[in-house]
Amino acid sequence: MVKRSPYAVSAIATAISVVLAAAAPQGSWSFAIVGDRTGEVHPGIYERIWKEIEAEHPALAVTVGDSIQGGHDETAEAEWSEVERIWRGRKFPLYLTPGNHDIWSAASERMFREHAGHPPQYSFDYEQAHFTILDNSGSDELSKETLEFLESDLKAHAAAPVKLIFSHRPSWLMRVALGNPEFPLHQMAKKYGVRYVIAGHVHQMIRLQLEGITYVSMPSSGGQLRLSAAYEDGWFYAHERVEVRGRELEIRVEEVGAPLGHGRVTALEAWGPAGLLQRPQAAVR
Repeated sequence: MVKRSPYAVSAIATAISVVLAAAAPQGSWSFAIVGDRTGEVHPGIYERIWKEIEAEHPALAVTVGDSIQGGHDETAEAEWSEVERIWRGRKFPLYLTPGNHDIWSAASERMFREHAGHPPQYSFDYEQAHFTILDNSGSDELSKETLEFLESDLKAHAAAPVKLIFSHRPSWLMRVALGNPEFPLHQMAKKYGVRYVIAGHVHQMIRLQLEGITYVSMPSSGGQLRLSAAYEDGWFYAHERVEVRGRELEIRVEEVGAPLGHGRVTALEAWGPAGLLQRPQAAVR
């Protein structure tokens, strides 16, 4: 019989405990994704959606940008105060993605930093999930600095079981729609196991998939609907509720309730690049 020293036995026990901890299922919790509030705001929609989010008691909420109408440095402070009155009293953290209506000048960036409580580009962890927030408020494309930040951040958090990337503009939209994986954001997402890439800006519900990564364009949470009022085409007011269970995510698209909407709830998988997929009733909750 081979005898091991107490130190070797202790090391083996420690290694086993680390492996078991890594293999153990992670916690179950939920968070909310909030679409654009502005971009020619439709009065009353965002306030109602925010109350519906609060009633779900999420662990946190993440926006996809455009919290204020913006565009004028002299009125931006008052606009931030207005939206903060809606957020007041919440019992969960709120993480903002900067949109083109939030940042358009050096002064507006300073105000964003002050009211958001974080820089325009940042990341954070909650339980088993890692969230990376990118700033493309000023351009449809991701800058070299933003891509460098993304790779550094994903590399540092490569072990996170669940990873999501948020930005305001869906800079990936045309490439993913055409099935083209040859762009840096997608290559990094694939390399580091990112599951979801989420954006706003266009105010339309779109879901695309490329090489195992799900790309989501959020429906509006208050900004004007751009082309039509057809629910089936992805034009409606809503937020998304995300249930996290271990390494798995279940995302539900929740339309605003009556009288501002019909309160329809669908699974994310019911949607495609041009609205509801065939047989959407199979995904209705």
